[in-house]
Amino acid sequence: MRIPLLSWLFLVPIYYVSLSFHVFVVSSQCPSDEQFLLLQLKNTLQFDSAKSNKLKQWKNGPDYCSWEGVSCKDGCVSHLDLSSESISGGLDNSSALFDLQHIENLNLAYNNFNNTQIPSKFDKLTNLSYLNLSNAGFVGQIPIEISLLKRLVTLDLSTLYFPGTPSLKLENPHLNVLIGNLSELIELHLDGVNISAHGAQWVPSYIIFTAKVEGVELVQF
Repeated sequence: MRIPLLSWLFLVPIYYVSLSFHVFVVSSQCPSDEQFLLLQLKNTLQFDSAKSNKLKQWKNGPDYCSWEGVSCKDGCVSHLDLSSESISGGLDNSSALFDLQHIENLNLAYNNFNNTQIPSKFDKLTNLSYLNLSNAGFVGQIPIEISLLKRLVTLDLSTLYFPGTPSLKLENPHLNVLIGNLSELIELHLDGVNISAHGAQWVPSYIIFTAKVEGVELVQF
């Protein structure tokens, strides 16, 4: 069957419109609720608005990717920097943070989570390559779920420790278990973390490693 030229001229624009729409749909893999999740995160975090430079500026609007502390790739939140935001609580396993699953770079350093444990749900953020929870007021055992973040390149859990106060601990899992699964890890900072285990703790020599540990033999190979 032959299609008249006029019909072809009519069909071609429709084809390109359809193709363009298809390409747009395929390339946009980001959930439509990223802005909602960020606002939900803001509303659940406890912070001092007088000292905040980022969170206090987050407001409903069309371009959440331009918010302070937020960067995106293809409309998905990829970098979140909430360091030094005077955050004092509101982060647990139910946090909207763990639904922002395209995050590659997360910085919560220099806050004060008031001697709470690091949530175990960090393993949901499988795209993380950089995680900084240093000097953020976390205590207790570092959750084994951190060892499941196989794309991690940099992990900073350093903390200020004062004798007689609760500390951040790496006991079970111990150091070898933590880094054994992190095949991409290049930089690891555990200054002030209470690392206790039997025998030597082995750290590959290619990892930039800092820690001040008493009573534990740390060997780089």
